[in-house]
Amino acid sequence: MDVKVNTQDNVTVVSVAGSIDAMTSPRLSEALDEQLQAGNVNIVADLGAVDYTSSAGLRSMLASLKESRRRGGDFRIAAVQPPVFRVLEMSGFTTILKHFDSVGDAVESFSA
Repeated sequence: MDVKVNTQDNVTVVSVAGSIDAMTSPRLSEALDEQLQAGNVNIVADLGAVDYTSSAGLRSMLASLKESRRRGGDFRIAAVQPPVFRVLEMSGFTTILKHFDSVGDAVESFSA
């Protein structure tokens, strides 16, 4: 799994590529925690290059969602591929996490 971070319009975009599972989710959690600790509380996870997530990946995203909201921000996901979206739907995460078709739409949603 590869994680890259950049900023667009004062929103932190965390781009993830590969599979998120028990072995790789700590790296994702670490990257998200670093952003939150730095005060970057509006985060978009670009999942366009993620082909699989396990419950460990879901836990990482849920923890970031809770912490970003606790700090007055929000955590959103974008460009989710169909197999990953099905996992999010089955676990009920699509009702918890705001999700967008594109990173641009997710970033823009913070301005609305």
